[in-house]
Amino acid sequence: MPEGDPVYILGAGGHAKVVASTLLAAGYRGAGFFDDDAGKWGQTVLGLPVLGDLRQALCIEGGMAAVIGIGNNKRRREIATTYTNIKWLSIIHPRAYVHPTVRLGRGTVILAGAVIQPDARIGEHCIVNTLASVDHDCNIGAFVHIAPGAHLAGNVLVGEGVLIGLGSSVIPHVSIGARTVIGAGSAVVGDLPPDATATGVPARIVTIRQHA
Repeated sequence: MPEGDPVYILGAGGHAKVVASTLLAAGYRGAGFFDDDAGKWGQTVLGLPVLGDLRQALCIEGGMAAVIGIGNNKRRREIATTYTNIKWLSIIHPRAYVHPTVRLGRGTVILAGAVIQPDARIGEHCIVNTLASVDHDCNIGAFVHIAPGAHLAGNVLVGEGVLIGLGSSVIPHVSIGARTVIGAGSAVVGDLPPDATATGVPARIVTIRQHA
């Protein structure tokens, strides 16, 4: 069972609730939530208090241990690069399988039923959501969200900030460029450029955004 300081969660929405249940199941002590929605302050989520806005996290003496409970990749990146005094923890649900050779970046959350196979690399502040799988030798960039029930075959390369949608799949040896969005239920059978949105079976590009 993990030891040390209690863990805070940044964000108090639906995904934060799942993150809280994961850290509690993994044996961590939850300290509470920070969220910029004033309507949530003073409420409790899974028995943990919503303490105030995100700026208050900076006021905790000596920093703190925390994880970001926000599903939006861009917002997670903004928080992680702003709140640099925080000790970001990686949390693995006890009913997930992560092979010992897997390398996890800090702040990453692996949820219930997820499977990560040998020699996969998962970047910082990623989400491998419920029942998702990442097979052998995949390389996943920072701030990626692999949504519930999505599956990556072996040797897939995923750039920073990608969203792989609910129930989608990616065949082996495919490269997905940074910040690309894969629609729910899609099948990715070829490489995709950065900043694209691709959907369907097989997945086809429907838009390419201008990266700011």
